[in-house]
Amino acid sequence: MVFAAIFAGGSGTRMGNIDTPKQYLELGNRPIIIHTIEKFFVNDRIDEIVVLCPKSWVAHTKDLIKKFIPAGKKVTVIPGGKTRNGTLENAISFINENYEVEDDTVLVTHDAVRPFLTHRIITENVDCALKYGACDTVIPATDTIVESGDGKTISNIPDRSKMYQGQTPQSFILKDLENVLLSLTEDEKAVLTDACKIYTLKNKPVHLVEGEVFNIKITYPYDMKVAATLLKGKESDD
Repeated sequence: MVFAAIFAGGSGTRMGNIDTPKQYLELGNRPIIIHTIEKFFVNDRIDEIVVLCPKSWVAHTKDLIKKFIPAGKKVTVIPGGKTRNGTLENAISFINENYEVEDDTVLVTHDAVRPFLTHRIITENVDCALKYGACDTVIPATDTIVESGDGKTISNIPDRSKMYQGQTPQSFILKDLENVLLSLTEDEKAVLTDACKIYTLKNKPVHLVEGEVFNIKITYPYDMKVAATLLKGKESDD
């Protein structure tokens, strides 16, 4: 089976003085999180969807799904964790407790506030995870990357041709991912919050899936303006 875990735990503090987490803000005529869920809902490679959100928003999220998502593929809403790793662990625990996990069971993890991913990206994530065990969605870096050890002066300028910007989805064979997480110490869990980074530090290969420039993460008020423009363009193409 192939599961999609949609991480909707952000608080939206960088969006300004708002009470609503950014994933629930309206984009067009629907909340951002609904746009994202829909992409996985209609993709025939995804069998089940798990949405992980703050505990206080579980009921509201279920109401939104009931309102906007048609009956069919199962969408389950559960509380996320206090950290990204905690949320990932909650997703894995839920799947283990409710389904039979096989050696080829795939988990596709995605940020709720990246509503513009494509079906190609989803499909290639599933295929790549099945073939290689783990993959990350990336785009080539277009700007020069500057590294600073002290935040004041440049310590290194890496070769831009080897640099990529990470996006999501990140996808894994679920059993392998669980074993990697179990190998972490509590100190490592505190600092290693990206599953693909955990793989690389454990000397496990992570393959690349080509993302899209427009697969943006909506984080700041400006991003909402960009997202609204992208949505209008998509609707015009449709």
